[in-house]
Amino acid sequence: MFIIDLKYIVPLEQLDLHMADHVAFLRKYYKQNLFVASGRKVPRTGGIILAMGPSKEHIEGVIQEDPFYVHKLAEFTVTEFLTSQYHPDLKKFLTGKV
Repeated sequence: MFIIDLKYIVPLEQLDLHMADHVAFLRKYYKQNLFVASGRKVPRTGGIILAMGPSKEHIEGVIQEDPFYVHKLAEFTVTEFLTSQYHPDLKKFLTGKV
């Protein structure tokens, strides 16, 4: 699993011009079951995307499609972690097992 941490580096007005395209990007990867959850930080200084993928390199490649990356609106950090503990209701989702 991966945490994709976005840090906005432009004014929000500039960022909002690309928000619809960013949301379309997110939806694309939710449909592919790569993204698990996403949202804005509070305060609105960036965002977080939780992703499941085959490798950090794969996730970094996907990020390069994000309009926020393409237009240099945010800095991205990817952290990989192993889910050693999780809520029981997530077992099937995270492991593919019942």
